[in-house]
Amino acid sequence: MRLPPVLSALALLIPGSAAAQPDMELEMRPITYPHTRQDPVVGVHFGQEVADPYRWLENNVHSDTQVAQWVEIQNHLTQQHLASIPGRDVFAERMKALSSFNQYSVPVKRGERYFYTHSSGQENQPALHMRAGRDGPARALIDPNSWSEDSGDALAEWAPSDDGRLVAYSVQQGGTDWRTIQVLDVDAGDILIDTVKWARFTDIAWAPDGSGFFYARFPEPDGASASAGIANHAVYFHALGTPQSDDRLIYADSSRPTFLVPLKRTATGRYLAIYPTPGAGSNDLVIVDLNSTDWTPRTLIKDSAADWQIIDNEGSKLFVRTNHDAERARIVVFDMADNEPQAIDVVAESDAVLSQAALVGGALLATYQVDVKTEIRRFTTTGAPDGDLPLPGIGAAGGFQGSAADAEAFFLFTSFDTPITVYRYNAVANSYEAWAQPGLAAKLDDVVVEQHFYRSSDGARIPIFTVRRRAVTGPAPTLLYGYGGFGLSMLPIYNPMQMAWVEQGGVLAVANIRGGGEYGRAWHRAGQLENRQNAFDDFIAAGEFLKAAEITSTDGLVAQGESNGGLLVGVVTNQRPDLFAAALPGVGVMDMLRYHKFTGGALWMSDFGNPEEDVHFRNLISYSPYHNVRGGRDYPAILATTADTDDRVVPGHSFKYVAALQAADLGNRPRLIRVETRAGHGAGMPLDKLIALHADQWAFAAHWAGLKVREALDPSSTLAARQAVGSKQQATQPLVAGTQKPFSARDE
Repeated sequence: MRLPPVLSALALLIPGSAAAQPDMELEMRPITYPHTRQDPVVGVHFGQEVADPYRWLENNVHSDTQVAQWVEIQNHLTQQHLASIPGRDVFAERMKALSSFNQYSVPVKRGERYFYTHSSGQENQPALHMRAGRDGPARALIDPNSWSEDSGDALAEWAPSDDGRLVAYSVQQGGTDWRTIQVLDVDAGDILIDTVKWARFTDIAWAPDGSGFFYARFPEPDGASASAGIANHAVYFHALGTPQSDDRLIYADSSRPTFLVPLKRTATGRYLAIYPTPGAGSNDLVIVDLNSTDWTPRTLIKDSAADWQIIDNEGSKLFVRTNHDAERARIVVFDMADNEPQAIDVVAESDAVLSQAALVGGALLATYQVDVKTEIRRFTTTGAPDGDLPLPGIGAAGGFQGSAADAEAFFLFTSFDTPITVYRYNAVANSYEAWAQPGLAAKLDDVVVEQHFYRSSDGARIPIFTVRRRAVTGPAPTLLYGYGGFGLSMLPIYNPMQMAWVEQGGVLAVANIRGGGEYGRAWHRAGQLENRQNAFDDFIAAGEFLKAAEITSTDGLVAQGESNGGLLVGVVTNQRPDLFAAALPGVGVMDMLRYHKFTGGALWMSDFGNPEEDVHFRNLISYSPYHNVRGGRDYPAILATTADTDDRVVPGHSFKYVAALQAADLGNRPRLIRVETRAGHGAGMPLDKLIALHADQWAFAAHWAGLKVREALDPSSTLAARQAVGSKQQATQPLVAGTQKPFSARDE
């Protein structure tokens, strides 16, 4: 998912908890669900028969009229229910206001040109801009808001050439993962004739001389298989002015057709790295020396047993971050001048998790996670400690853009209560200043962020953040968000959609459950494959903790998650329906026996396991949301969400899951689905659709969790508008950590 827009200032509505009881008449009035056809489809898995009556809902909604009719009827039913409860308009208006501020990406410097995306928060899509000089006037280069009537087409990956004269960029249509790459002449403003299709899961990397660019793509699918399983990902070079049919194949591995081959170039332009991978968390490492004449790929690592990510190079020395023999990662260097380069330790593993690193002006900047909060430590290129980089507060920072040859770099900082700010870093002075501030206020003084620790069912100590208004001192309806998969960490990041819930008197809780990367590779493994139940247990324990600590009201807990988090919500709703008042599973993986048969689903086997292997099948069927809906229990109110163009987690997952829910005897609370049109898995969704989606979700959750939505502002609780830290006067001195109010941390 893309990072949601960020806001500059907001006003709180009323003091205290806005807890209320849902409309009992509405709650007890049963919904008559439309009939969904059940077919006598039965699969046999290792001698066990498994019914799959709704398999026909896997068909593409754009080509199967019966599936399209089912979606239309379901959407109508959902909108009828949402129209009967209050709050949608209030949430939508607040989200629109909270998103209206300047939002910038970290700039990419090419010569004296600075390229970045920008949105005022009022456009549906951010546009690509350029400044001639660090503080020069901004010029819009590519504005996707005019590409389609519904703004469903978005600017995705982009990369300027080393001289800044050209920009290669990809177009994402209607939320799909497929990309079409084009090239802009920056000075003339013309789109070149070059068009590259069927790119997917790729960065764009220019040849240093600007003669063309590297990218990764799949073979062109036929019309019937555009959303089917994907295979034979390969890296190509496109020379400018030539047809795509002449593109040069750089790397492919026909012996491993299910592997992806993402790529990245060092900032110096010397090396291209290719990462053959079976899925998240581990990869090979293949290097192409772009100074050579033949661009022959050179394999450094080929066992796919660990994660290897290039940082940059100094001459022939290639710096790499890896978790090989280091659960929390370390930095090594390969000397590519050697016949058989070996990994030599530069920065050893520490107690903190090394998540990123960058070479800037001859210094190594290492970004660490310490109890899910960022610290940036500085080292020499020989690995000697060289001090820290104090941050403007406690939160998440990183995304450095710079090079070993330039003392100037850029990074971002954010937190639950601090919108994203872009900072310019000076490696010589080890200091920074704000380069692009969000606008009015970067401090939300009426918002309290706390970090707690609780025990899961097996005794594991799990962190959880809570965000609330200062006036909310008692139990209040709570959104509990989780993910827990693929080694991805849920960092403290500002989200105006979530803040719209908090300002109404609700609590936001983010649980850092196992399966993520918050404490390194071991934390990921503890929620992976046969250990996956740990992630579900951690989330359930989070809900129990929130109630026991009287943070959450008795019947006011809402489970929310997206993608792998949607799977999480589906599982815990089946396992503990009594714990939740409402559930919001988004774009979830709900059929764990057939997930690998669609688009890129086979790539997830590294985390889920292969359903066609007995041991994995037994585990998957034990928790698969679609297969574990059991009648005779009262379920929470459920609003599942998906999109018709999602070709990462196909919408058939949610269709089948909701059909199973509606057919079971699960009490009178609603089990509904909301299907967005011309949208995909989340990236590139236009702002108006993003707001409408969350307004529907929050209004639904607020009603069933007892959060009373109020329109009137209370001036006494309005957030103070204060200037962001990082003024130009601080350019020669580092900002001091602690200028932002600290989190409080409590061990429960």
